[in-house]
Amino acid sequence: MERTMSLSARTQLTVSLSTRYRQAKRPQKKRILDEFTAATGYHRKYAISLLKGTARKHKRTKVRRRARRYNEAAKESLILIWKASNHLCSKRLVPFLPELMAALERKGHLTLPEDIRRLLLAMSAATVDRLLSALRYNGRRRSFGTTRPGALLKRQVPIRTFADWDDLKPGFLEADLVAHCGTTTQGAYLSSLTLTDVATTWTECLALLMHGQDAVLSGLEQARGLFPFPILGLDTDNGSEFLNAQLLGYCRAEKITFTRCRPYKKNDQCHVEQKNGSIVRRMVGYDRYEGSEACRQLAALYGVLRLYNNFFQPSMKLIFKERRAAEY
Repeated sequence: MERTMSLSARTQLTVSLSTRYRQAKRPQKKRILDEFTAATGYHRKYAISLLKGTARKHKRTKVRRRARRYNEAAKESLILIWKASNHLCSKRLVPFLPELMAALERKGHLTLPEDIRRLLLAMSAATVDRLLSALRYNGRRRSFGTTRPGALLKRQVPIRTFADWDDLKPGFLEADLVAHCGTTTQGAYLSSLTLTDVATTWTECLALLMHGQDAVLSGLEQARGLFPFPILGLDTDNGSEFLNAQLLGYCRAEKITFTRCRPYKKNDQCHVEQKNGSIVRRMVGYDRYEGSEACRQLAALYGVLRLYNNFFQPSMKLIFKERRAAEY
């Protein structure tokens, strides 16, 4: 039954009827109970316990909260440092904090009281993620997928998973294309060829005027002069811009190991996928770019970014990995 009385009114009615209920005979108790449940809407068993005075009283427990350790001043200082680091992830930012803070203070961009300095140096990666969560995921966009399957040469290009590379030897690269097509994939638009070395995380990005196999081969030839070590292996997705006779013949002639990832398994190319987001999308964005002039400007940007990312940004490497039977 729907309750129409306020809590205070139900409490007063309970007090006024409880003594009379306990002293009444059985038929009178039934009548008092009927009237009480009709007025309050309580369940009959609960109403009996209230009138008898045996209802369990629930004590309102006080929620114990830990004292807030990181104040707004520490959070604002962390945000400034995070932006100065070009939005590093927490696991790369935390080990880099002492050096980065010293550089910012030396150049006059940051002045930290001693208590705030101690708080920043004591932060864990999880704390950094929590304090920056509102900024990191605000307005994130998704891009269009432009990979078109190249099925003709799949049997000639072996599959490599994320667990198969020898991470100790530089020269084995993961490659991917990023389309700068804006909100539509119609017409001609620029693309970025991203090449990431698995062992060293050295990354080269090249601006391509077209999205096709000729542009990819031209970009690969240009990249061979930019890497500080010879290219020994190339791993790509299953797109037709990579899986074609032209690139396969080029890799065989140059003695470059050519492999591909499993279809729809982006984690097989986790190194280059991460660089697509942290370098290409963060610096270039998701807008549409067309034409030779835009391509020259994008190439000039990548000429600066290659120095910044490869020489001045910290990198994080896996200490060890273990593959168990057929588990990936």
